[in-house]
Amino acid sequence: MLSQDEFSVNQGKLKTIAGQGGAERLFCADCGTGIAYKNANILPGMIDVQTATLDLPDAYIPEMNIQLAEQIGWEKMAHEMPSFDRFPPQE
Repeated sequence: MLSQDEFSVNQGKLKTIAGQGGAERLFCADCGTGIAYKNANILPGMIDVQTATLDLPDAYIPEMNIQLAEQIGWEKMAHEMPSFDRFPPQE
């Protein structure tokens, strides 16, 4: 999350979709990828940028998990599941 003044897009254009309660979701106007979330009522002056959309996502180390109120029960143990770089091997 960062100040809206610090946020800019270097390439392409954003499309904004208005949500409930003052929420705004920003998407790439060309491909539809979700980019960020704004809500002046909850996060005045701030923007929540989707980390995976950054050019250098590894440069930003998470400091917290947010919005866990409706998390799916199995998410608490997702890190314990088998992991694959791409797809699991064919049996």
